[in-house]
Amino acid sequence: MPAAGKLITLEGLDGSGKTTLAAGLLTVFPALTLLREPGGVGLAERVRALVTDPALDVDPRAEALLYAAARAQLVAERVRPLLAGGHDVLLDRFADSSLAYQGAGRGLGVEAIRAINAFATGGLVPDKTLLLRVDPVTGRSRQSARGAPDRLEREGDAFFASVGAAYDALAAAEPGRFVVLDAAADPEAVLAEASEAVAASLAP
Repeated sequence: MPAAGKLITLEGLDGSGKTTLAAGLLTVFPALTLLREPGGVGLAERVRALVTDPALDVDPRAEALLYAAARAQLVAERVRPLLAGGHDVLLDRFADSSLAYQGAGRGLGVEAIRAINAFATGGLVPDKTLLLRVDPVTGRSRQSARGAPDRLEREGDAFFASVGAAYDALAAAEPGRFVVLDAAADPEAVLAEASEAVAASLAP
């Protein structure tokens, strides 16, 4: 029976460069399986369409539960089977996103959201989390260059400041799991630092 694979997650504010870093890590570690949240499987992709639709008015509690539902399906359908089969997974966002965005940004409480997501994932915790730290203003300027913002990206500065502060607090509370990367640095330097952390995590 193969050894269990490792779960590496990418976190950060919108516009922090997660997509660029994920692509770079796949060139360094081609055996990684890249998945995204919300999404990655049929049901979760449908939920993604709901939670990102700017035309919908979604209650914060409903939003938190929708993200958790999408996460539960992705974990059950793809993540756990991959890990059990010895495959290493790179996941663009995971439960820490909900702790920061819904727990802090929406004011629902980090611990309440933690409990919901522990249930949704069966207690699955990443082996390593790469947090791309970016100033909210910089993140938003990068966002706007990408095109029309989705429902969450339309939130104000105070919302993203709360999310960013929550990410910092999460990283400070679990320094063994989190690696904080300066998203304002040169992308090659960010990739090099991230690759070092991933290599250490994947080492037998």
